[in-house]
Amino acid sequence: MTMPMQPDFTLEDPRPIAAEAPYTFFLPSPEEIAAVGVDDLVKMVFVYGHETEKWSAERMWVTVTQVNGSELQGELGNQPDEPTSPLKLGDPVVFERHHILAIVWDKPENAPPEPQYREYWERCLVDQCVLDGEEPVEYLYREEPDMTQEGDRYPDSGWRIRGRFGDLTDEQLAERTHAYVALGAVLNRDDSWLSWIDAPVGTALWRDFEAGAYAEVAD
Repeated sequence: MTMPMQPDFTLEDPRPIAAEAPYTFFLPSPEEIAAVGVDDLVKMVFVYGHETEKWSAERMWVTVTQVNGSELQGELGNQPDEPTSPLKLGDPVVFERHHILAIVWDKPENAPPEPQYREYWERCLVDQCVLDGEEPVEYLYREEPDMTQEGDRYPDSGWRIRGRFGDLTDEQLAERTHAYVALGAVLNRDDSWLSWIDAPVGTALWRDFEAGAYAEVAD
């Protein structure tokens, strides 16, 4: 849900996005969000309600000036990049804690500890049907990484992931399209194989849907 601010824009609630993409979209912890106070800097998504020239939504920073329970007030901390934006630097903004995407603390020494979680940005090759949610993972194997792309800050993990084969012929399987994406993008769709993600090169796994488990097989 979004909270109306003015007739021309709203603030996006990022929680549904985080729920759908838990391995690639990370929010501050509840403890961090509850600790936000005056002079802290918070990032939120401003969604425009009119036809725009460049961006239909912008992530922008707001400096907190007042706190009233779950409702906070602040001043826009940067000039919008969208030419048609009704906002300008320093404009007042009223928001709720659940709108917060990121935090820069005025006094870092008083901030709650940052949550420790693992991110999955290493790349893999996966059937597009898995990413589209059309098929679950059925077969995957890990080979020596050989697809790392120049300029990509994240390396190839070596994982190659196939969607359920069903009754498809070898020719039909060969016609499937593939994507080279972050492991987290696959896990967002199907994390049934997460416990195997650190398995060594040479591992090959076949999914037994009836047993609800993976078994190692000869690659």
